Amino acid sequence: MSMVNPRKRPEFPRWPSKSIRSLKPAWRKQHGINSKIRIKRGGKQPVPSISYGAPRNLRYLHPSRMMEVRIHNVAELGKVNPEKEAVKIASTVGAKKRKEIIEKSQALKIKVLNPR
Repeated sequence: MSMVNPRKRPEFPRWPSKSIRSLKPAWRKQHGINSKIRIKRGGKQPVPSISYGAPRNLRYLHPSRMMEVRIHNVAELGKVNPEKEAVKIASTVGAKKRKEIIEKSQALKIKVLNPR
């Protein structure tokens, strides 16, 4: 799930992945005793830390700034607040039930994030 974050966040590639092709760019923490990246020396690449996170009131929000709620049937639509929450239909729901959920959500003016 993508997170709403107004701050700019740098990329955090694995340290020698730019020069060594066999290494994937997925982040790995440096453990070397003399590693300048582990020590967070200036001029070296950035290291992931809690300070790059989004503000607390924006965490876990859909990019539409609404909280996602997973729905499995029509009855669960009654618990949704249409002003603050958007609906995501579960992947296990079939076509017939999906159609019913979409029709009911349109009647209740609830946003569906994955109508297909």
